[in-house]
Amino acid sequence: MCGITGFVNLTKDISKNKNIIIPMNESIKKRGPDEEGYYYDKHAVLGHKRLIVIDPEGGKQPMTVRYNNCTYTIVYNGQLYNTPELRDELTENGFTFEGYSDTEVLLKSYIQWGYDVVKKLNGIFGFAIWNANKQELFFARDHFGVKPLYYTLEDNNFIFASEIKSILAFPGIKVELDKQGISELFGLGPAHTPGVVAFKNVLELRPAHFGIFNSSGLHIERYWSLVSKPHEDSLKTTCEKTRFLLEDSIQRQLVSDVPLCTFLSGGLDSSIITLYAANYCKDNNLGPLTTYSVDYKDNDKNFVKTDFQPNSDNYYIDIMKKKLDTNHKVIMLDTPELAKALEDAMIARDLPGMADVDSSLLLFCKNVKPEATVSLTGECSDEIFGGYPWFFRDDALNSGTFPWSIAIDERQKLLNPEIGARLNLKEYIDYRYYESLQEVEILDEDSMETAQKRKISHLTLNWFMQTLLDRSDRMAMYNGFELRVPFCDYRLAEYVWNIPWEMKALHGREKGLLRYIMKDLLPEEIVDRKKSPYPKTWNPTYLYVVKQMLTKIMSDKNAPINSLLNRDYILEILNTNGTAFTRPWFGQLMTGPQLMAYLCQVNMWLEKYQPKIEL
Repeated sequence: MCGITGFVNLTKDISKNKNIIIPMNESIKKRGPDEEGYYYDKHAVLGHKRLIVIDPEGGKQPMTVRYNNCTYTIVYNGQLYNTPELRDELTENGFTFEGYSDTEVLLKSYIQWGYDVVKKLNGIFGFAIWNANKQELFFARDHFGVKPLYYTLEDNNFIFASEIKSILAFPGIKVELDKQGISELFGLGPAHTPGVVAFKNVLELRPAHFGIFNSSGLHIERYWSLVSKPHEDSLKTTCEKTRFLLEDSIQRQLVSDVPLCTFLSGGLDSSIITLYAANYCKDNNLGPLTTYSVDYKDNDKNFVKTDFQPNSDNYYIDIMKKKLDTNHKVIMLDTPELAKALEDAMIARDLPGMADVDSSLLLFCKNVKPEATVSLTGECSDEIFGGYPWFFRDDALNSGTFPWSIAIDERQKLLNPEIGARLNLKEYIDYRYYESLQEVEILDEDSMETAQKRKISHLTLNWFMQTLLDRSDRMAMYNGFELRVPFCDYRLAEYVWNIPWEMKALHGREKGLLRYIMKDLLPEEIVDRKKSPYPKTWNPTYLYVVKQMLTKIMSDKNAPINSLLNRDYILEILNTNGTAFTRPWFGQLMTGPQLMAYLCQVNMWLEKYQPKIEL
């Protein structure tokens, strides 16, 4: 995994612009701490920061190939999981290879298939290829946007990068926040509309899209989407196909030239991943698999059972550790470091995020990095198989909005009254909500329940899952650490998308089909365990610390947060320990303490990025 950046200008010679590309590349150095590289052409300049995972010598970037008197150069962030098949097919077409990196395979795949290369790929990726002869940049992003890619146009320059901060490092880029940006941050945040960035004029290449920049201008095109079609397989066949696709995805993602581990929470999803990874290590004589979990100081004393987090992890982790004989390690985090890392988590995202839900993962990866470089996680299973409470709760299903973010009135009240008078967040949220639902294809054959769940699945896949994938990428890559998500295989998602809800929620359970498939492979306690999300701290000292942080910010009437938000309401939130905001700010975990932490992140963000507010 890596960081990429670059810019193209077809109207003037930019080949000497080292003073521009080097700072852009340096801004994302945490994504690739092992190597860096640059490419300079008359009309294209590319930068790369590398995290070495596969083929240390043969995967150096930018990589240039000359073929049939044409020159092609790639910068690439990601991992292809069908590299062997592509290499075999390319060999049959006369290509030879200098190494065994997927970078070389990807570049030569583009040479062979052109724009259609994206239809051949199974993996996670954000890449750009400069075709020197055609004077054209081709760039693309993976099916679900596991890997990021941003871009903008400025004074005939097409500028792209893995992270927003690299684009903002380009001279002349204005850091601005307009009505849409404010609506994204406070109406939808920490989620965002696919393709939309809070910073004015900075765009995100949407998942499953590619782009072309040449003398004709900029062209963006979608290359893949989930297609609704009748599901005709029996339960037995459905189980067999689902299990094959899942096993194949996990096996493909276990390849690495550097130490690999799994994150094990004792939940169904991480236990499935760990089961196959442990067997892989055993079959290949690699010794016991190392697994990691995260916990918080005094969490065992302070845990409170809720509908969203019904039990803690330790009991279930112990079951899996003993069953698979893994080398398990617990990363214990304490309140002060969790709060202190809020700023780093914001910088990693370039935006206010999921507060300590972000900072805890950042610290988790930081502590694992000295011993491993790659980890497989159970992320995305709940989105693919229907595991979240809002798939089942009537209040969420009938909310008429994004079910993980129903506190719309409270969000509006949080705005500075002068801004709130000119900005109706509900109108913006409704617009994005119904715009997204228009993309869902409902079949005549769908039952009422399946039709309803198609809609909620579409929203969850394209909005909530994207927020968590952004979190996983930024918090991990901030530490030069790679997280892989086998459940997010597009082939698996394609198949499961069309399984009727009655079968997907077998026996009325969340992820019922997945539980049924795994019932003979995992302990009964794991299979039957109710969904429990990524663990958060229950230590009351965390509320105390973030309340102190926010109180200190609000004691300064010149704090930039006052220009955007409602000072009186924030003081009310402080005085009530967050209970003035009666519903979670976002998702399942962002309640009072997390809202306070989010507000701290907002102020940190305003201080660091200093956006000009335009209304």
